[in-house]
Amino acid sequence: MIHSARRLFAATAVASAALLAVTACGSANQTPNSAPADKVLHLSFLQDPGQPPDPDVYYAGQGLLLTTNLYEGLLQYAPGTDKAQLQPLLATAWTASPDNKVFTFTLRQGVKFHDGTPFTSAAIKTSFDRRLAVNQGPAYMVSDIDSVTTQGDYAATITLKAPNAVFLDYLASPYGPRMLSPTGLAANAGKDNDQAYLTTHDLGTGPYTLTDAQVGSHYGMASFGDYWGPKPYFTTVDLPVITDTSAQQLQFNNGQLAAVLHDLPSSAVSSYIGNSKFANYSLPTMMSNYFYVNPHKGMFTNQAARVALTQAIDVQQIVQQTYFGRGKAADQVFPPNMMTADFAKQTIPHDTSALKRIVDSLPADQKTVTVGYDSSNPDNQLVGNLIQTQLATVGITAKVQGYPTSQIYGWPGTAAADAPEMLLLAGWPDAPSPYTWGHINFDPDGGLNYLNCSSPDVTSSLAKGRESGASDVFSTAAAQASATGCWLNIADVNDFMVAQPWLKGVAESHVVSEPNSLRIAGLSVG
Repeated sequence: MIHSARRLFAATAVASAALLAVTACGSANQTPNSAPADKVLHLSFLQDPGQPPDPDVYYAGQGLLLTTNLYEGLLQYAPGTDKAQLQPLLATAWTASPDNKVFTFTLRQGVKFHDGTPFTSAAIKTSFDRRLAVNQGPAYMVSDIDSVTTQGDYAATITLKAPNAVFLDYLASPYGPRMLSPTGLAANAGKDNDQAYLTTHDLGTGPYTLTDAQVGSHYGMASFGDYWGPKPYFTTVDLPVITDTSAQQLQFNNGQLAAVLHDLPSSAVSSYIGNSKFANYSLPTMMSNYFYVNPHKGMFTNQAARVALTQAIDVQQIVQQTYFGRGKAADQVFPPNMMTADFAKQTIPHDTSALKRIVDSLPADQKTVTVGYDSSNPDNQLVGNLIQTQLATVGITAKVQGYPTSQIYGWPGTAAADAPEMLLLAGWPDAPSPYTWGHINFDPDGGLNYLNCSSPDVTSSLAKGRESGASDVFSTAAAQASATGCWLNIADVNDFMVAQPWLKGVAESHVVSEPNSLRIAGLSVG
């Protein structure tokens, strides 16, 4: 997810309780530009999104800004709330059978794809089939569909091979199946199921169309004139790729960018909170910063050593020094805003003694490790440095090393010989069901199981939860995952965004399940 790239509690207790709470911030000696008269919205990506804006391929983080504004699915989650609430999108109504195997949908009429063709029920099976043919990370969401039948142009029934209590979550997920033009898919299929075409074009129904996609350099969108919903205020979205966080902040402070939506380092967060020149937002997400332990390297091939390592990490110290104004120490195994507080509790005592005993018994050449992090996330470099210091107290020499997102995403399902002993990554679930997080992280075939740790007990519990949706079953899976010593949830993290004061609708356009992104059609000036 990326999600890596990928995902913070409010600066005060009041702000954390109120999604729309906003404080102004900025630099005292600079004046933001006025609202643009040309209706061009200037945003940016810090580093390239890492994958093309193809909804059946894209599985990263910040590039959701593209995919969620270009494409639409049958359902979505409501913006402007801290809880996931299903909402109609291309389907206006739906029902589920008691056994969660048969789902019926009434479809929205008057919708056009960006190629000008009408959206009808025929697009559902075509879009599902294309996702299966491409067979990238999000393909699992449609892999258990047995049939799609249509009842005219504006009604359809989806039947699954087995009960799935989270199927509607899949359909509303930002990584879920999007509707693509059957005509456009047929015309541009080539030999790769349209993958080359959808790297630089789109075939969606969203409020914006893709106008530019230069990897590592620039992306752009334009409002779609025949969009079925309210017309966006901004007619053009300009998205340069900026490779340095200081350069990104400078452009924002000088008024060249309307907002910075992701990956502001801790030092920048502190500088913006409480200032009066810019607006800042700390918005609820399902994002957590996770610590992954490699079960295939060195001392950590031993489960007891992995568990001792997770106990030796001083989470409170890390959170206090890294997540001021936008995060708190995690107290659940699953990400925030997913399960009520009484489920999936993470109860790992802070205790360095067990790890020290293990380290003391090892020869010197086995006491050196690497703590890796996604190089696009400056916060995790700081977290890595803090862990490096903590491990030194028990006799471990740790090197902190950044890895490109593309390299990290190549590790799941492989030998991952170049993966480090430990990895820090911010992440979030594909959708609000605990199954989606558990499956992609804990299952051996999970798309975000970066260091290839697994447990048959965890997989079995997740499968039961997928069928029933029962919170207690997912709590069992969480406890089993913690027992492996492979995963530690360090911090629950809000989206900290800064914006020019004239940009309106930021909080109202934010979706708890879509971090690092906004629904741009909801933005305006004021």
